[in-house]
Amino acid sequence: MKTYAASASLQLLILSVMEKVYMDIPVKEDNCGINMSYNFVSKTIGYDPKRLVSAHQEMAPFCSLQTYVKTITLHELGHALDQKALDASLTRTLEIFTMKKNYSMRQIFSKPELFAMLIEEHEMNIAFEETAWVNAAALNERFHIVNFDDFEVIRKMSLATYKKLYLEAVKLCEKLLSVQKVDPVA
Repeated sequence: MKTYAASASLQLLILSVMEKVYMDIPVKEDNCGINMSYNFVSKTIGYDPKRLVSAHQEMAPFCSLQTYVKTITLHELGHALDQKALDASLTRTLEIFTMKKNYSMRQIFSKPELFAMLIEEHEMNIAFEETAWVNAAALNERFHIVNFDDFEVIRKMSLATYKKLYLEAVKLCEKLLSVQKVDPVA
């Protein structure tokens, strides 16, 4: 796929899903390495054409790129439908962002109260992801955008990514806490 043609084609596909579900959210190409994302502050959907193609190959080679992009678009629209909850999280999200900016990872890992904020961030992300997928499923059920089975496999694989990161963080936290109990640091 040529990049300009691919980007234009993907954007048209994303816009076609929005049109079918009667939602109008600005869409922009964003070569950030994330396949697609909803920015709840600017209320826009960004997509990275190269990452969408590679994510499709990694996560959903069983279906067409078109089905994958439509499913992920429904998911991002699911975030938009959760705008009130996302807005309510802004203050805490900024606190966590500021903490991550002000402390090195070494400092964060050495202080349970800072590391707990990272765990909280993972938990918030999982909750928002689960809600977005519930909303996406409702849109798909109502408007019949993609095959139910393909939707479910993509949903499960996507959620598994977030849950895996969360479990890794929890295990690291438990390990750090057990080390601190054995060798307290003043």
